[in-house]
Amino acid sequence: MFDCGFTKENHWFRYRAAAIIIEDNCVLLAGNENEDYLYSVGGAVHMGETAEDAVKREVFEETGVQYEIDHLAVIHENFFSENSGSLNGLECHEICFYYMMKPRGSKQLNSNSYTQGVKESMHWISVEDLDKRKAFPSFLKDYLSRTHSGIEHIVTDERI
Repeated sequence: MFDCGFTKENHWFRYRAAAIIIEDNCVLLAGNENEDYLYSVGGAVHMGETAEDAVKREVFEETGVQYEIDHLAVIHENFFSENSGSLNGLECHEICFYYMMKPRGSKQLNSNSYTQGVKESMHWISVEDLDKRKAFPSFLKDYLSRTHSGIEHIVTDERI
Protein backbone atom coordinates (compact mmCIF):
# COMPACT_ATOMS: atom_id res chain seq x y z
CA MET A 1 0.00 0.00 0.00
CA PHE A 2 1.11 3.52 -0.75
CA ASP A 3 0.79 6.28 1.84
CA CYS A 4 -1.14 9.42 0.90
CA GLY A 5 1.79 11.76 0.94
CA PHE A 6 4.81 12.90 -1.01
CA THR A 7 8.16 14.64 -0.81
CA LYS A 8 9.15 17.23 -3.41
CA GLU A 9 12.42 19.10 -3.12
CA ASN A 10 12.58 20.18 0.55
CA HIS A 11 8.81 19.87 1.14
CA TRP A 12 6.99 16.94 2.72
CA PHE A 13 3.21 16.40 2.83
CA ARG A 14 1.19 13.69 4.55
CA TYR A 15 -2.47 12.83 5.05
CA ARG A 16 -2.73 11.16 8.46
CA ALA A 17 -5.39 9.65 10.72
CA ALA A 18 -4.88 9.58 14.48
CA ALA A 19 -6.65 8.55 17.65
CA ILE A 20 -7.44 10.32 20.87
CA ILE A 21 -7.64 7.50 23.40
CA ILE A 22 -8.60 8.45 26.95
CA GLU A 23 -8.77 6.11 29.96
CA ASP A 24 -8.97 7.34 33.58
CA ASN A 25 -8.19 10.94 32.53
CA CYS A 26 -5.00 9.77 30.81
CA VAL A 27 -4.31 10.04 27.09
CA LEU A 28 -2.37 7.39 25.19
CA LEU A 29 0.70 8.61 23.32
CA ALA A 30 3.48 6.79 21.50
CA GLY A 31 7.22 7.30 21.52
CA ASN A 32 10.40 5.70 20.22
CA GLU A 33 14.10 5.78 20.96
CA ASN A 34 14.94 7.95 17.91
CA GLU A 35 12.71 10.87 18.87
CA ASP A 36 12.77 13.08 21.99
CA TYR A 37 9.00 13.59 22.03
CA LEU A 38 5.73 11.69 22.31
CA TYR A 39 3.14 11.65 19.55
CA SER A 40 -0.43 10.61 18.91
CA VAL A 41 -1.25 7.03 18.00
CA GLY A 42 -1.91 6.96 14.27
CA GLY A 43 -0.25 7.16 10.91
CA ALA A 44 -0.52 7.73 7.20
CA VAL A 45 -3.72 7.00 5.37
CA HIS A 46 -3.07 4.58 2.50
CA MET A 47 -4.24 5.26 -1.05
CA GLY A 48 -7.82 4.03 -1.40
CA GLU A 49 -8.31 3.78 2.38
CA THR A 50 -10.76 5.90 4.37
CA ALA A 51 -9.48 7.89 7.34
CA GLU A 52 -11.75 5.81 9.62
CA ASP A 53 -10.28 2.55 8.34
CA ALA A 54 -6.78 4.00 8.66
CA VAL A 55 -7.20 5.06 12.30
CA LYS A 56 -8.64 1.66 13.28
CA ARG A 57 -5.75 -0.11 11.48
CA GLU A 58 -3.09 2.15 13.00
CA VAL A 59 -4.51 1.89 16.52
CA PHE A 60 -4.54 -1.91 16.29
CA GLU A 61 -1.01 -2.00 14.81
CA GLU A 62 0.36 0.23 17.56
CA THR A 63 -1.60 -0.97 20.61
CA GLY A 64 -2.53 -4.55 19.74
CA VAL A 65 -6.09 -3.67 20.80
CA GLN A 66 -9.23 -3.14 18.72
CA TYR A 67 -10.68 0.26 19.66
CA GLU A 68 -13.95 1.55 18.26
CA ILE A 69 -14.40 5.05 16.90
CA ASP A 70 -16.70 7.33 18.86
CA HIS A 71 -16.58 10.34 16.50
CA LEU A 72 -14.40 12.55 14.34
CA ALA A 73 -13.16 15.24 16.73
CA VAL A 74 -10.55 17.43 15.01
CA ILE A 75 -9.27 18.23 11.56
CA HIS A 76 -5.73 19.45 12.14
CA GLU A 77 -3.58 21.34 9.66
CA ASN A 78 -0.04 21.26 10.95
CA PHE A 79 2.96 23.12 9.56
CA PHE A 80 6.36 22.28 11.02
CA SER A 81 10.01 21.84 10.15
CA GLU A 82 12.43 19.31 11.51
CA ASN A 83 16.09 19.64 12.38
CA SER A 84 16.64 15.96 13.15
CA GLY A 85 15.35 12.50 12.37
CA SER A 86 13.93 11.24 9.08
CA LEU A 87 12.38 14.63 8.21
CA ASN A 88 15.58 16.60 8.85
CA GLY A 89 15.66 19.78 6.77
CA LEU A 90 12.16 19.41 5.37
CA GLU A 91 9.31 21.91 5.49
CA CYS A 92 6.36 19.75 6.54
CA HIS A 93 2.62 20.10 5.97
CA GLU A 94 0.34 17.51 7.48
CA ILE A 95 -3.44 17.15 7.40
CA CYS A 96 -4.68 14.86 10.18
CA PHE A 97 -8.14 13.64 11.12
CA TYR A 98 -8.26 13.00 14.89
CA TYR A 99 -10.87 10.49 16.01
CA MET A 100 -12.08 10.21 19.59
CA MET A 101 -12.06 6.51 20.38
CA LYS A 102 -14.53 4.81 22.72
CA PRO A 103 -12.96 4.04 26.12
CA ARG A 104 -12.57 0.36 26.98
CA GLY A 105 -12.33 0.80 30.76
CA SER A 106 -8.80 -0.63 30.73
CA LYS A 107 -5.28 0.66 30.06
CA GLN A 108 -4.10 -2.85 29.20
CA LEU A 109 -2.41 -2.95 25.78
CA ASN A 110 -0.74 -5.62 23.70
CA SER A 111 1.73 -3.36 21.93
CA ASN A 112 4.52 -4.69 19.74
CA SER A 113 4.77 -1.82 17.28
CA TYR A 114 7.64 -0.63 15.12
CA THR A 115 7.84 2.57 13.09
CA GLN A 116 10.47 2.73 10.35
CA GLY A 117 12.20 -0.26 11.98
CA VAL A 118 12.33 1.30 15.46
CA LYS A 119 10.38 -0.15 18.41
CA GLU A 120 7.58 2.10 19.64
CA SER A 121 6.51 2.39 23.25
CA MET A 122 3.06 3.37 24.50
CA HIS A 123 2.64 5.91 27.33
CA TRP A 124 -0.47 6.80 29.34
CA ILE A 125 -0.02 10.48 30.25
CA SER A 126 -2.32 12.32 32.65
CA VAL A 127 -4.17 15.06 30.76
CA GLU A 128 -3.20 17.57 33.46
CA ASP A 129 0.50 16.66 33.01
CA LEU A 130 0.57 16.95 29.21
CA ASP A 131 2.18 20.39 29.32
CA LYS A 132 5.09 18.93 31.31
CA ARG A 133 5.97 16.61 28.41
CA LYS A 134 7.21 17.28 24.91
CA ALA A 135 4.17 15.85 23.17
CA PHE A 136 2.38 16.36 19.88
CA PRO A 137 -0.10 17.50 18.78
CA SER A 138 0.57 20.63 20.79
CA PHE A 139 -3.15 21.49 20.99
CA LEU A 140 -4.07 18.29 22.84
CA LYS A 141 -4.06 19.51 26.47
CA ASP A 142 -6.12 22.59 25.64
CA TYR A 143 -8.52 20.53 23.53
CA LEU A 144 -9.02 17.90 26.25
CA SER A 145 -9.59 20.60 28.89
CA ARG A 146 -12.74 21.98 27.23
CA THR A 147 -16.15 20.77 26.14
CA HIS A 148 -16.88 20.47 22.43
CA SER A 149 -19.73 20.40 20.01
CA GLY A 150 -19.05 19.18 16.51
CA ILE A 151 -15.78 18.83 14.67
CA GLU A 152 -13.06 21.41 15.36
CA HIS A 153 -10.67 22.70 12.72
CA ILE A 154 -7.30 23.51 14.30
CA VAL A 155 -4.30 25.00 12.50
CA THR A 156 -0.86 25.00 14.11
CA ASP A 157 2.36 26.44 12.73
CA GLU A 158 5.41 25.12 14.54
CA ARG A 159 8.05 25.87 11.91
CA ILE A 160 11.36 26.64 13.55
